[in-house]
Amino acid sequence: MPGERGSAGDVAEGAPDRPRVQLKYADVGDLYVTWRWEHAPERPRAYAIPRAAVQPVLDRLDESVPSPLPGESVTAALDRAFRGLLSDPDRERGLSAELAGALLPAPLAAELNALLERGRRPHLRIQGSPSLGRVPWEALLVDADRRMVHEAEVSLLVPAGVRNAPSRRVSGWDPRGPVVAVLDPPVPGGMLAPVLGPAGAGAGLDALRERLGSRARGAEPLLGGAIDRVRLRALLADASRLLYVGHVSSSDHGLDVRMHLSDGPAQPGRAALLGAHRPLTAADIAFGASEDDTDGGWLIPARVALMACESGGDAGFAEPTALVAALVRGGAEHVTAARWTLPTDAGFARAAGEHAPAFSAAIDAVDAAQESADPVAALNAWQRACAETWARSGAVEHSPLMWAAISTTWSPPPRHEP
Repeated sequence: MPGERGSAGDVAEGAPDRPRVQLKYADVGDLYVTWRWEHAPERPRAYAIPRAAVQPVLDRLDESVPSPLPGESVTAALDRAFRGLLSDPDRERGLSAELAGALLPAPLAAELNALLERGRRPHLRIQGSPSLGRVPWEALLVDADRRMVHEAEVSLLVPAGVRNAPSRRVSGWDPRGPVVAVLDPPVPGGMLAPVLGPAGAGAGLDALRERLGSRARGAEPLLGGAIDRVRLRALLADASRLLYVGHVSSSDHGLDVRMHLSDGPAQPGRAALLGAHRPLTAADIAFGASEDDTDGGWLIPARVALMACESGGDAGFAEPTALVAALVRGGAEHVTAARWTLPTDAGFARAAGEHAPAFSAAIDAVDAAQESADPVAALNAWQRACAETWARSGAVEHSPLMWAAISTTWSPPPRHEP
């Protein structure tokens, strides 16, 4: 397009070593994207993508991930995904390349290339639209054998109204501080099976437990022990991190997205009972258990990881305020979560025909990234390694079904935002 080369050069001139760009997508019939470089906020860009050019590949993506389609059971969804595009190296490459071509405007690509040619590594901060809620941005194939995470750091962006809200807390980060680890808590009534397998499973988390050491706080025992919302809220008040491995269930609106702890019917909360169990909603975390809750929203530590199905699905809602937004509002700066259903180790073993602890390995990698100086860069580095292993082996346990499901939302203190 006219002026495209000059525009790209303008962005590269004077850019810092790690230039950051904020991309925001909107569904308005067609798909619209705006972007601005944080070192050049006076020069925003805008681009329109015809819906017909992007919807077919988004439909194929939805048919490829393990999240159940309407009327589909969880088991059927997993079986479909293990036979689908993301489980076959050649077909997955085609899908990921087509997604990149459809979603990354040519002017933006030119700007990214101009920065890379000058030795700058960009950081893409992406706020998706509802139709893009399951796009694995980190895995997009942007060149032969090169994923987005090979060329740039990638994180997600919550709406400005959340991250810059006057009522938002921002908790301090202490790398030596307590870590609240909620690892597969039992749900009353037995309505949700353990995600780490039967009692005594979870040996794949030995490195994680050793890493946490005496800093770990949570249930007794740490793995599979019961913990309710009252205990969890008290522990989070002086913690540096939260690691949650368990169940999350979606809903019709973001604030009703639910975590499943060991809460019985006596616990206060906004969700209706599911048998003998009361789920913990995003609204409970953001605003308290009811309108009469004088304590208000929860105090959340600086770093949170939710290894649970669709725990990071905020962007899929018309009002993108679900669990991630609630955690950011309460104090979190980094939130790592999943954009689609996560197959368990048992699911991968069934597909691979042998022991395949992909879920346990991902939990350990995410926890290690949360410990690092830069959780975004650390998670992206793990995803790069996973992509390269997938390219070499083609084994389903190394497929993007696991590593491409995970992303980190970064919300620095408002005073640091341009």
